[in-house]
Amino acid sequence: MEVTRSALLLVLAATLSVAVAYDPLDPNGNITIKWDVMSWTPDGYVAMVTINNYQMYRHIMAPGWTVGWTWARSEVIWSMVGAQATEQGDCSRFKGNIPHCCKRTPAVVDLLPGAPYNQQIANCCRGGVVPAYGQDPSAAVSAFQVSVGQAGTTNRTVKLPKNFTLVGPGPGYTCGRAKVVPSTVFLTPDHRRKTQALMTWNVTCTYSQHLASKYPSCCVSFSSFYNETIVPCAKCSCGCEHKSCVRSERDSKRLTVTGKHARGHSGGAPAAALLQCTTHMCPVRVHWHVKLNYKEYWRAKITVTNFNYRMNYTGWTLVAQHPNLDNITEVFSFDYKPIVAYGSINDTAMFYGLKYFNDQLMEAGPHGNVQSEVLMRKDAGTFTFRQGWAFPRKVYFNGDECQMPSPDSYPFLPNAAPAATSTVALVSSAVVVASLMFLIMA
Repeated sequence: MEVTRSALLLVLAATLSVAVAYDPLDPNGNITIKWDVMSWTPDGYVAMVTINNYQMYRHIMAPGWTVGWTWARSEVIWSMVGAQATEQGDCSRFKGNIPHCCKRTPAVVDLLPGAPYNQQIANCCRGGVVPAYGQDPSAAVSAFQVSVGQAGTTNRTVKLPKNFTLVGPGPGYTCGRAKVVPSTVFLTPDHRRKTQALMTWNVTCTYSQHLASKYPSCCVSFSSFYNETIVPCAKCSCGCEHKSCVRSERDSKRLTVTGKHARGHSGGAPAAALLQCTTHMCPVRVHWHVKLNYKEYWRAKITVTNFNYRMNYTGWTLVAQHPNLDNITEVFSFDYKPIVAYGSINDTAMFYGLKYFNDQLMEAGPHGNVQSEVLMRKDAGTFTFRQGWAFPRKVYFNGDECQMPSPDSYPFLPNAAPAATSTVALVSSAVVVASLMFLIMA
């Protein structure tokens, strides 16, 4: 009986660990670390390590990824191209030629842009920043070359590294065991000949928002043309445990002058958030405003506001789930891509900034927001403004699910207002002013 109970607990624990990392809008999203042994050396091998981001809307932002592992024996890293170990470790037993890293648990980071040419390889040297697969599949990859010594020199004698870790740039990723897979086949530069890796193994890492933080990192607020009610983010949506917050831009400038305003996006470890004082205390707020109503179309305005004085969100992504997003007619000032998670249900859209225009969400302040409008054709069978139907079911920012308002607080359609009345007849100047003020203030 005791054995059975223990077995059930183990199964339950395994099930919960998988469920925590499962994202229903991106069920196959993961980061795969692939090792391709390209050649043997007198005491080991040279491998090409490729980090592929298969997550549709979660990217690795600055200060970039850190990959770690534990060597199976007493391996060392003789040299690296395209990346470097953060610590050399104790190499005192070596005379003459000193390894790049002697630690049994190395931690490796990408080189920064502008690294010396002889230290670069393809897909390296971006400071560890990797776009989401849904944004740019061709760029959703990072790579480096490593020469490993004191290791096996054949497929039978090589021992796979263990205990892989991925930090990108914060916590939240859990990596599985390395598994030997069929060797990768490569095409020569002229595409006329195929070559094959001598040995290949993969490591799969999945992300869990619950492991990354006990609080959400964003919240959602609502407003509409047909009701003066503005539904704010709930109080303490992202926790109210911050010891300090900035009440004005003047305070932020003072902290800059006194040297207390270190920026997390300039490299190194992420800086602790310095938030503007709000009731929700979230770094990011997404506001969805039901703006206009036409005979066959309707229009929503989306505003993303950054309340963090220590973070520029470069390459940001915004994901919304709503049944009418399958009838998007036009998106103004954002890029857009549908996300079809289950093969046929097209109710999810990913929005992101236009290159060199608004793909960077600036830190808190007068420029700390981006906004766009979405025009959708009405779904004749289900469209209505009643019971909060016009508001999204889920919203994600940079891959993390945002805290939504309580459904019973949504702006309701006045009983006297017909469902398809012209917007001109419904919008009042008071609503417009209130909405604009809300977008400016927290």
